[in-house]
Amino acid sequence: MLSTLSLWLALFILWLLLSGYLDNPLLLGCGALSCALAVAIARRAQTIDPETLHLRWYLNPRLPRYLLWLLLEIIKSNLDIANRILNPRLPIGPTLIRLYPSQRGELGQVIYANSITLTPGTVTTYLSEGRLEVHALTGEAAVALREGDMDRRVSAVEGVR
Repeated sequence: MLSTLSLWLALFILWLLLSGYLDNPLLLGCGALSCALAVAIARRAQTIDPETLHLRWYLNPRLPRYLLWLLLEIIKSNLDIANRILNPRLPIGPTLIRLYPSQRGELGQVIYANSITLTPGTVTTYLSEGRLEVHALTGEAAVALREGDMDRRVSAVEGVR
């Protein structure tokens, strides 16, 4: 039940942010009802995973800080990859590395894998049983992933020390 309410709350907050209708009770009611309908369909289809819908992820005060850091990393990686494309003398060294994330839950590991994939120049190619395989376009990107800064930040958001 908590996961159903968490999903409805997350959807309604997203609806509020995207619609901007905060002063019209009719539209607020329609938004709440449409979110409830979406949750009912998801529940009937048995697609609500209790592990992934905890309020601790949505209301985690560390999450905005992590998302800001991730956005800056994405921008830096974009600039690096664009520079390597425009300047062919800069080396690329495609590498496949194996990582063992420190996150306890599957959701934390998926967030870590997706964060890697969102960062240009790196793609998570495999995630299973606490192991990730990542293709890195440059050796520097592979070294940065092995140093584990992103892993530590995702673990901090998850609550792992």
